[in-house]
Amino acid sequence: MYILLLKALLLVLASVFSGFLCCYDPDLFPGVNRSANKKPNFIIILADDLGWGDLGANWNLRNDTPSLDKMATEGMRFVDFHSAASTCSPSRASLLTGRLGLRNGVTHNFAVTSVGGLPLNETTLAEVIKEAGYLTAMIGKWHLGHKGRYHPNFRGFDYYFGIPYSHDMGCTDTPGYNLPPCPACPWNSTTGRNHQKGCYPEIAVPLFENHAIIQQPVDLTSLTAKYTEKAIKFIDYASQNNQPFFLYLALSHMHVPLVSPKLPRQDIYGANLKEMDALVGHIKNKIDNMKEDTLLWFTGDNGPWSEKCQYAGSVGPYTGMWQRKRGGSSAKQTTWEGGHRVPTLAYWAGKIPGNETSPALLSILDIFPTLVTLANASWPPNRRFDGMDVSEILFGQSNQGHKTLFHPNSGAAGKYGEIQALRLDHYKAFYLTGGAKACDGRSGKEQHHQPPLVFNLKDDIQEQQPLDTHSAEYNAVLPAVSKALADLFQDIATDNVSVADYSHDPAAMPCCNPHHVVCRC
Repeated sequence: MYILLLKALLLVLASVFSGFLCCYDPDLFPGVNRSANKKPNFIIILADDLGWGDLGANWNLRNDTPSLDKMATEGMRFVDFHSAASTCSPSRASLLTGRLGLRNGVTHNFAVTSVGGLPLNETTLAEVIKEAGYLTAMIGKWHLGHKGRYHPNFRGFDYYFGIPYSHDMGCTDTPGYNLPPCPACPWNSTTGRNHQKGCYPEIAVPLFENHAIIQQPVDLTSLTAKYTEKAIKFIDYASQNNQPFFLYLALSHMHVPLVSPKLPRQDIYGANLKEMDALVGHIKNKIDNMKEDTLLWFTGDNGPWSEKCQYAGSVGPYTGMWQRKRGGSSAKQTTWEGGHRVPTLAYWAGKIPGNETSPALLSILDIFPTLVTLANASWPPNRRFDGMDVSEILFGQSNQGHKTLFHPNSGAAGKYGEIQALRLDHYKAFYLTGGAKACDGRSGKEQHHQPPLVFNLKDDIQEQQPLDTHSAEYNAVLPAVSKALADLFQDIATDNVSVADYSHDPAAMPCCNPHHVVCRC
């Protein structure tokens, strides 16, 4: 008994002095596999609002991503890889469940006051991987519920360090560049009130370490360095204890507000892009030096947020010209290619062939089944998945991706989560179109299409001119499009489907000091 008490004391001291939960005595966690035949490690890095054209290896119009470009030459680049939705929460929910929002219940973003999150009856990738003997960590933006059991530590992650939602969902002392600006509300200690007209009145953005808020408002200027430090510490700990690990690193880049560049007159977007790229470079260098089996997978949650003008990224050639001619943005919050075709790279020294470009039609939904397979983990029972195991593609043994991909509405038009567009090979069909708010302030009008608009992306990557509905090509592809959609709806109707709680309560707002409107800690 005294030995157990001593171990508990050491655990507390390790947490206090290092600020890192995972620095525990491994003997207290006998379920973790520490055998000589260690399973491969997994690192998923998810960028936020990054454009397909922001990656130099994709579009070659900027030189702000040297580390990612190097990773492309040493690994595999995917040119037809898609998010599962074109906004934050639904995309992240699909990454962690391998299921579309119509199945997992997450169809739009959660708020600061949200009571719920990713439904508790949904099994996350972290939970599955942890059961297979992995040490798990989530660093960065969560945005799948922060109250009670929705917190990352209850969703399979041994360690959590990050912000619970987007860093524009509240004020900070370092608001950065945004349209409109987000100045913090100064706290008056004498009156106990916030007294600046025009300041951002919402609660400050908190920084969590596990369940504790360690900083509020979060300091955005130091956040990237902290993420890097915590990620390296986690990797070191797992490696030193011969434990396979799963690290999910969800960055704030390139979501607004953007942090002020270090050099005056420096391109603001480019400076933040370089900062993100440097973080990825640090992580890749770390796993290279470790010389262990580690899969590093970099991708994005959705396309750029065009209404932010010069603070938004590039869609590259995927401009959605049909929509742009009718007003509004064809990027984030839409089902146009610029909204969900995301830059994606995979690197695994000795396993993934270098300098390879895969044309396979793939999705963020595929991360779940691929890692479950590679970890030799057990699949969650009684549910169906929209992703597929793409390990053969990663290893250069196949280029066969999805025949069909379904794109749900995420904000621009229609009901949240409904399937309004789909890919069938190189064809793209729209039953509903609409533009998100653009830089000029305009939004595109919602339009229903029956029969659907169909674009041939092989000949028209800009989605500029739909096929003539009377053409032989259109009438050849239409039956397959209709059948694919009908089959999906039939499958979902017989699946174990979840429903997310989107109710609100001001008491759900995370605050380290409930007596302060903005919070200070």
